[in-house]
Amino acid sequence: MTSQCSSRKPMRVLITGAAGQIGYAIVAMAANGDMLGQDQPVILHLLDIEPAKQALQGVKMELMDAAYPLLVDVVATTDLQEACSGVEVAVMVGGFPRKAGMERKDVMAKNVSIYASQARALEQHASKDVKILVIANPANTNALMLKEHAPSIPPENITAMTRLDHNRALSQVCGRCSLLRVCECVPSHLFVLGSM
Repeated sequence: MTSQCSSRKPMRVLITGAAGQIGYAIVAMAANGDMLGQDQPVILHLLDIEPAKQALQGVKMELMDAAYPLLVDVVATTDLQEACSGVEVAVMVGGFPRKAGMERKDVMAKNVSIYASQARALEQHASKDVKILVIANPANTNALMLKEHAPSIPPENITAMTRLDHNRALSQVCGRCSLLRVCECVPSHLFVLGSM
């Protein structure tokens, strides 16, 4: 696969949980230029767990079949070192989901070990200036685990997507104000402090 649309150097983009529903949607956006721009070629590194290996290969095949002009290559793997090798952007979608009967502490314990190993692999194998977006919940805690277990990655390069928490806070504020529409009560300076 080669990019015909740009002379720019391809960026290596890691997407964890790539065979899952959210990851599946994000890989197409990244390949289409919606993530890094319409003139930025990409090499996608797709990571998922061993039980999702066949689905992951299906995602790779769909990307190749779509012939995205900016998509230079796809690395679909369950190997953490291979997935992190040389990546400049990491979108951390994968995480252990909360299941029936589980408490938050149980989910957090599972995700701590996942994010600790991913942090170490990013620190050892990714670009030294890698930019990381954590999506998997609890996003703030998972981002903190990345920061703690990958101390050589600048903290300002790690961010957590907490838009859902923001939207929930807006909804709660509007509910307290007895307003049905969010646009009637949107505080201009609402922010979320922590998310659990």
